[in-house]
Amino acid sequence: MHSTPTPGPHAHSHHAPAPSDQAAPPAADAPVYMGLPHERVLRPRFYVALALTLPVLVLAMGPMVAPHAFHRFDARVLAWVQLVLTTPVFFWSGAFFIRRWWTSLRDRDTNMFTLTVTGTGAAYFFSVFAVLFGDRFPAAFLGTHGVPLYFEATAFITTIVLLGQILEQRAHARTDAAIRALMDLAPPIAHRVTADGHEEEVPVASVTVGDQLRVRPGEHVPVDGTLLSGTSELDESMLTGEPLPVAKLPGERVSAGTLNTTGSFIFRADRIGADTLLAQIIRLVDEAQNSEAPIARLADRVSAIFVPAVALLAVLTFGAWFFFGPEPRFLYALLNAVAVLIIACPCALGLATPVSLVTAIGRGAQAGVLVKDAAALERLASANTLLIDKTGTLTEGRPRVVGLAPAEGFTETDLLTLAAAAESPSEHPLARAIVSAARERSLALPPVTDFVAAPGMGVRARVGRRDVVIGRAPDTGRPDAVPGATVVCVIADGQLAGTVALQDTIKATTPAALAELRRLGFKIVMVTGDRTAAARVIAEKLQLDGFHADTTPATKQELVHVHQLRGERVVFAGDGLNDAPALAAADVGIAMGTGTDVAMHSAGLVLVKGDLAALVRAVHLSRATLRNIRQNLFWAFAYNLAGLPLAAGALYPFTGWLLNPMLAGAAMSLSSISVVANALRLRRVRL
Repeated sequence: MHSTPTPGPHAHSHHAPAPSDQAAPPAADAPVYMGLPHERVLRPRFYVALALTLPVLVLAMGPMVAPHAFHRFDARVLAWVQLVLTTPVFFWSGAFFIRRWWTSLRDRDTNMFTLTVTGTGAAYFFSVFAVLFGDRFPAAFLGTHGVPLYFEATAFITTIVLLGQILEQRAHARTDAAIRALMDLAPPIAHRVTADGHEEEVPVASVTVGDQLRVRPGEHVPVDGTLLSGTSELDESMLTGEPLPVAKLPGERVSAGTLNTTGSFIFRADRIGADTLLAQIIRLVDEAQNSEAPIARLADRVSAIFVPAVALLAVLTFGAWFFFGPEPRFLYALLNAVAVLIIACPCALGLATPVSLVTAIGRGAQAGVLVKDAAALERLASANTLLIDKTGTLTEGRPRVVGLAPAEGFTETDLLTLAAAAESPSEHPLARAIVSAARERSLALPPVTDFVAAPGMGVRARVGRRDVVIGRAPDTGRPDAVPGATVVCVIADGQLAGTVALQDTIKATTPAALAELRRLGFKIVMVTGDRTAAARVIAEKLQLDGFHADTTPATKQELVHVHQLRGERVVFAGDGLNDAPALAAADVGIAMGTGTDVAMHSAGLVLVKGDLAALVRAVHLSRATLRNIRQNLFWAFAYNLAGLPLAAGALYPFTGWLLNPMLAGAAMSLSSISVVANALRLRRVRL
């Protein structure tokens, strides 16, 4: 199976503005992810919340932990201090949560914010009411220290949830870094050739269609165009992912951002600015990142059921006490209904997911898996399709000599000695591979003179007393030729000395890693910019479920969308610039730590050593983490659910018991301790 799907219309549009062309920047507090602003806006609010929450916790817990130290303070004064400290935490630090809470109610889309703000709001306003009118509370609602206050619950939950959102916003901000790295590929200056043959340096922004531009060795091509004169070899790895430079002759197309390795040439500018292929790649990455929907968190799904149920129970509680309770009925009804909302707000909900994820991130780092986006780790647990790049991911990413075929009268040693000596002055990847093979065999290379390299044509040199010419052979015609290999022929003094076959080799750990991924339920499809023949060889050796060859960055991203439309949850693993759009569009993007910075910026997870065995460990870690989060959510809700009947006053007709403030505090503490203890088990999980 091999195919190159046609990209959708957006992949071929040449008129959408690049990110740099966008108009006015958004407001500082405009939502960027999950309906919340950038973490730069949230961070000062967290610092204020933390500074105010710590003394609130001391004032709230102090009388219970160290009563002798607090007995001299007036309880009402302590209550007013807690009120003053908690108010800015709830209304200012938590302002964006309140906004999300209102939006969720308006749109009837309950989520974690609905539950937390409902609970913290109930705790805050109940506590304010208690401070103002505590002397009117029935005796059944009074605790050991008088009127129950829940300011510490309001402040603590708001602060913890704020911290979790800052970490998430920070991970999402990786988009900016990826786009900046891509933009850096385009040079700011171009060398324009005037009508009289002179050259002038001009800003790339001033280049117009039809201009003739010169590109020297070591420079990046400034815009897309057609080569007019000269020859060269361009490093197009940003487009194809392949490490070998591509020979360019007059009449062939060149693309912005590609690197000119050898030779100087003049080309005509055909596409500029937002119309270049590089600008399209930048736009693809930007669109994929910005269209990423907030993940349907387990906590949100639970909240969607739990919030309406608690609200209904609170209404029923108020009605039952108002119509059937003792006097003062309204006060009993109000206090018990609010008690239901307070006990239903689990303190540990704010800890359930973040604590597990933070622990898992630390464990992943020990196992060679860097988690840049905690949500990606959570999504990896349910993924079932792996689209994977070839070069640098499945393979080593650099050619190696895999076959020597000496002609009659020559030995393998003779052939390799001549080839390595002639190629020793060259920096071409194939030349370095041949020289490395000679060094591995400890061959002594004769002196080289008169070295000449012609881009796309090969090299010519005098090796000892022989004139040696090396060039690519399209097909050796030999039955024992290595399938999919690049073959070069070596000619000495006009006579064929033999051929050398070079090929990118499969990483040693790849077969075992792929076998384990199949056992874990993954369908594995290779996506590569390499030619079909070379791709088929690798796909057959690794027994992949399929492959797509000759793909561009746009078609790689389109393939991700195709699999997602089939209902598959897609992981894309790659290491090159050309993989950035697909890494950004996939449910989980995984980059090789040995790859490009752009790929790592676009991915949610990075495998430090570029070893697919680490991907297996990442899958095990993600599934263990999701199990841990589910367990945490159970403990976050369990204690509070058990207290709901008591909060509603279900036992009052039989025993005269109402919700004891100490019981509510104990439930919150136990659930938080359970969550933290359970999350810490991830530090010892076997991967």
